This record gives sequence, structure tokens and C-alpha cells, in this order.
Amino acid sequence: MNTKHRKTLKAIFDKPTSASIVFSDIEALVVALGGGIVEREGSRIKISIQGEQWRCHRPHPGKEAKRYQVEEIRELLHRIGVIP
Repeated sequence: MNTKHRKTLKAIFDKPTSASIVFSDIEALVVALGGGIVEREGSRIKISIQGEQWRCHRPHPGKEAKRYQVEEIRELLHRIGVIP
């Protein structure tokens, strides 16, 4: 995990929940943690990491993750034991 991944991880776990995290940074963090991303129909993706899954839509037209998406990825990371 590089410095950018650590900053993204910190931003995900910060309170109050940020709405300015670039979604591609979240995807890069998941890959760095050993997860996978499967492209689905349209803007849908499935993120799998350590047996856990999260299905979501990539944000559009903007590139920042919505607050609820940040909260959902935080919950996923918490379930697999990732602590910032």
C-alpha cells in the first residue's frame, strides 16, 4: 500500500463522512488490498475482497463517491478487518 492508498483509507474512515473522495481512488485501494473489481452492465461494478462483496454504481457525471458509498465501503473494510 502506498501513501495515496493510506490517505484514501484515512479519508474513508474520517468522520463526518466525506463526499469528496474520488471513486477511482477507492477502487485502487481495494486492488492494493488484494481485492478484485468486476465490470457489470453500464456503470455497475462488483467489488470482491476476502470473500465479501459490494455491488454499486460508479458515480456519474461526477467522479466523487457519494456519502452513502463511502459509508458502505467503510463497512466492507471494517468487516474484513481493515483498520486505519
